[in-house]
Amino acid sequence: MGTAATSFPERNAAEVADLVLAPETTAPEVRARRVWQRRQMYIGQVASYSLGGAVLLLYAYDGAVSMAVPTLFWVGGLLIIGTFTVLSEAGFGDRFDDHYLTVYQISLHMALQLVFLLAVPTIGVAFLAVLFLIFAFGTLRMTSSQAMLTWGLATCGLTVVFLGSDLPIGLPVATRLQRTASMLCFVLVIGQCAFLGLFGATLRKILYKRSIELKAAYRRIEELAELDELTGSYNRRCIMRLLDTEIEKSRRASTPFAIALIDLDWFKRINDAYGHPIGDEVLRTFAITIFANIRPADSFGRYGGEEFLLLLPDTSGDVALRTLERLRGIVADLDWGAFSPSMRVTISAGVVTLRDVDTADTFLARADSALYSAKARGRNCIATS
Repeated sequence: MGTAATSFPERNAAEVADLVLAPETTAPEVRARRVWQRRQMYIGQVASYSLGGAVLLLYAYDGAVSMAVPTLFWVGGLLIIGTFTVLSEAGFGDRFDDHYLTVYQISLHMALQLVFLLAVPTIGVAFLAVLFLIFAFGTLRMTSSQAMLTWGLATCGLTVVFLGSDLPIGLPVATRLQRTASMLCFVLVIGQCAFLGLFGATLRKILYKRSIELKAAYRRIEELAELDELTGSYNRRCIMRLLDTEIEKSRRASTPFAIALIDLDWFKRINDAYGHPIGDEVLRTFAITIFANIRPADSFGRYGGEEFLLLLPDTSGDVALRTLERLRGIVADLDWGAFSPSMRVTISAGVVTLRDVDTADTFLARADSALYSAKARGRNCIATS
């Protein structure tokens, strides 16, 4: 009859999902949502006690219990609900992890059922049935320790009722009205249990949806952590990690591995002459052009400023040189006049292949030396060492 079951399962389940997944549960919007959800829960409890009181009225009208029983039952339920409503509006529960104060709610609702079970044992089975509903609600929110605690309290209470007294606990079915009231007791409990099942199913769906969203967000964060914000290429930290990985793979598989350190010629002059916004667009255009003309297995990242590192796994020195000559020609032939009629952009690169004695540092040092040679030869060319 009376129960702590809540209404509006989709919204309440969404709130529980937020509490599970939100990293800042004390944020103002979360606190406001908590208050709103608790209000809905208390409205559902009032409705539940009202329905229970209506069933008791049928028993009282038939003479099975006193007319005072439904009134006292309803008032007792409202007192419990009102107490927790006042605490909720005052924000008392927000200082606890379980802001619903689930153990206290379940204990008081359970105590109310046991009091009426002792006071009106002739319809005691109706109150016992509600205990299952109260615990079904609790399992949606309780931790294992809370469940053990409330189970212990219920055990003590039931021990008093069954072993500490010889009261005849029953369910009246002598008249048609009594049978109707008894039927409604179980119909209400079963219906509210089904409602809680709907809540649980909704919660699982929302949690699953939120987990998918979190995974997608996490993947996006990982991508952003690896990418250079301006050009979309790998950032220095990521491309250096990939360099170490490719060196290990090359040595393990005994396959050739080449790298190219690429520099945009006279890039400082471009910034000075056309401004940094145009310089940024040049870098973006260059990166897009390289991406469009390398293999999926190749890796391209920003090494620093206008210098970029291209990793060419399973590539010999001759093939690497031809690849970089092709890329150099593509960049030089682009229509840079879209940025300024007089603009011309070229690249220089140093290409080297992995040697047995190379570390990542010496490998890069040789590439840098080759790049320096390309610049010394007048730029817009490829050199090796």
